[in-house]
Amino acid sequence: MEAPLYSDFPPDPSTPPAFWVGPRHLAGEDGRLYDAVADALAGLGWTSLTIIRGRHEPDEAPEDRQVLRSTVLHISPDALRWAQWCLADEPFHLGELPIAWQISARDQASSPLARWSAYFTRDVPGEAVTDFLVAVDAHDQPTAPLAEPGLVLDAVAVHGWFRDIDQPEAAGMDPTGTSHISLGEVPPLIQDGDPRVLVTEADEVGPAGWQAWAEPALGATCLWAASFAAGVPHDLVAAFAFSLSSTTPVLRRVLPEATQERLLRAPAT
Repeated sequence: MEAPLYSDFPPDPSTPPAFWVGPRHLAGEDGRLYDAVADALAGLGWTSLTIIRGRHEPDEAPEDRQVLRSTVLHISPDALRWAQWCLADEPFHLGELPIAWQISARDQASSPLARWSAYFTRDVPGEAVTDFLVAVDAHDQPTAPLAEPGLVLDAVAVHGWFRDIDQPEAAGMDPTGTSHISLGEVPPLIQDGDPRVLVTEADEVGPAGWQAWAEPALGATCLWAASFAAGVPHDLVAAFAFSLSSTTPVLRRVLPEATQERLLRAPAT
């Protein structure tokens, strides 16, 4: 048996042991989705702003101030893209799950509106969200379409995912049929700069965007969900899909209860 590296400092029993686990798309985010993404954005040179809204009564002590809502916003150096941590600010839901990160981009800094937005709930692997943001940051024009939709399914096929038999050009899934990615109608409230979204009638199908989700059991609540507006360039979605489907193990201390039995794990030494 190997001796601990620092035998004079025994492990903290309150800290769960770390494991290398896979597959990534079922591994959750270790309770560190904000920290993992925020650290990556800081490394890219993005500026973070914390906005706090509250109520302060006259003669009220500072410690008694009522904070009603708060949000953390990260902005790229050129102000063409931004990421908002939504859980602190009354998020709306996607697949019955609260949105954790909303990532947006616009054509020019003078425009007040996002050209597109992408949304990620809790338990989307932080590695996949980070890789998506790295791809967004690397684009000189983050709203310019540079690839065809097939690139997204090619990205997951590299890691053993299958194309859907009924929709081979628009949908794919992992070998267990637990996680899916599909090009189709976007859910309500997904923001997009395409004017066709605003004029779509109730009985019409609007522009298609990519959706991804993990459903641990048929009919069960999703483990996580991600939604990309129709305007999100396919090559950026492909960067997310490639990372999500990666077979490289990820380090985790906290595993999702719904998928624990499906994960392969090895102690991190």
